[in-house]
Amino acid sequence: FASYYGDHMVLQKKPSGAVVWGHGKLGAMVTVTLSEASGLIIMEKTAQVKGPSGTWTTVLDPMDRGGPYALMAEQGLENVTLRDIYFGDVWLCSGQSNMAMTVLQVANASQELAAAARYPYVRVFAAAPARSDVELEDLEQIDLPWSIPTAENLGHGNFTYFSAVCWLLGRSLYEALGSPIGLVEVAWGGTPIEAWSSRRVLQACGLPEDTGRGEGGTPDLPWHGACFNQKPALCFAPPLNLALSSSTSPPQHLSGPQTPSVLWNAMIHPLLNMTLRGVAWYQGEANAFLNTDQYNCTFPALIADWRWAFHTGSAGQTEPLLPFGFVQLSTYRRWSADDSFARLRWHQTADLGLVPNARMPSTFMAVAMDLGDEHSPYGSIHPRDKQNVAHRLLLGARAVAYGDKDVVFQGPYPTRAILEVTRGLLNVTYSQELICHQRDAQAFEVCCSSQASPCQWLPAPVVAVGSRMVTLALSGCRTLVLGLRYAWAEWPCEYQACPLYNPQGLPAPPFL
Repeated sequence: FASYYGDHMVLQKKPSGAVVWGHGKLGAMVTVTLSEASGLIIMEKTAQVKGPSGTWTTVLDPMDRGGPYALMAEQGLENVTLRDIYFGDVWLCSGQSNMAMTVLQVANASQELAAAARYPYVRVFAAAPARSDVELEDLEQIDLPWSIPTAENLGHGNFTYFSAVCWLLGRSLYEALGSPIGLVEVAWGGTPIEAWSSRRVLQACGLPEDTGRGEGGTPDLPWHGACFNQKPALCFAPPLNLALSSSTSPPQHLSGPQTPSVLWNAMIHPLLNMTLRGVAWYQGEANAFLNTDQYNCTFPALIADWRWAFHTGSAGQTEPLLPFGFVQLSTYRRWSADDSFARLRWHQTADLGLVPNARMPSTFMAVAMDLGDEHSPYGSIHPRDKQNVAHRLLLGARAVAYGDKDVVFQGPYPTRAILEVTRGLLNVTYSQELICHQRDAQAFEVCCSSQASPCQWLPAPVVAVGSRMVTLALSGCRTLVLGLRYAWAEWPCEYQACPLYNPQGLPAPPFL
């Protein structure tokens, strides 16, 4: 079998067929047998080992959820048997350090770790960080082979394994669906989207495919001082005085795990045969300071490319519109005047504010700008509240991936804005009922100018909040209002206290 396979794993249940693959002697026939614990054979498949990589692949018949099963591959007199196999839903979790944060590092860690044993049918697997200049057929190394969750393997260390966001989402999916869940973590802190992108994505977005092949794993991007004795790439964050705009900054030499395509090559490409049910993604902090304004291309392009690659690699078993959930950036520096985080949040939605949308179908988003954690021991860029993040992802997954029409998974979003010129007011109508937490927060701003550029952004105080309408004072701008934005800041609101939420507790996302 390929290195991804092992005892205790979860394979994708019906309506898809799980893909099984591995290595063998060139030209040999491999027989794959699935059997019950009693030894009763459920199905048998044969596959030929083909070159040049010496691999074989077969698609199992679609299986109902459940188990345990044994999976055996035979070639001549040799055989390998994997045991305690279940069928359920398989989710891939990827991104940078906020995805890599382990259960040990989050709020209420001791309770979360103690509860792990209650979820023996949520199985976890973590690939080791690896990079390659060429696309690999198999993972170089595994940090955590397929395992039943324990406190030890959910809290192995800081930024190692297992991902808290991934675990909390998977555990919640199990509770909601009652089906076994397989979680596959492939994450590396401090890495930009370019490293996770194939050359197809980079070409589509006009980005250089190779900005340096430096050795040693130390990028030439600026580093944050607090590295917590971790691998340097886990500690990337710009120094406080750095304020780069991607449209004006010179090209930056990237090396190590930040080099374009090296993580796609080593950590994603080896998994493309897998049949997946969905993807969870938490990444973007690195791109708040690198190619920020290209993210509205690179992110939708990565999603589309991963979907095509997994669909193709799984012989059509992973659905073409593979559900893709992501976390919108949280916070970093409380008083920063830099708008790079705000721009990146906007670009995460392909500049449309909400998902799913026309450019990003079958996607869902967890807003996290109200979950800031200034006193996080891992740095303020690593908030510890991953439970709310996972809950918001769960709502999106239930609605988008599983088609639950009764789940509210988005916060309120403006549908129209009408000027009352004589009174100097702007009435903003929202899509949902509003709950106002912070009426005096200066979250709304208007673009006040007699010409389209430059824009002078001025606060627009909230003077009234109705059931679905917010009324703003225009601060003398009156007829010169050319734009409106909300929560356009690196740290736009206090913990769980943004100005606007819906009755379900979901924050209104930022908009421009």
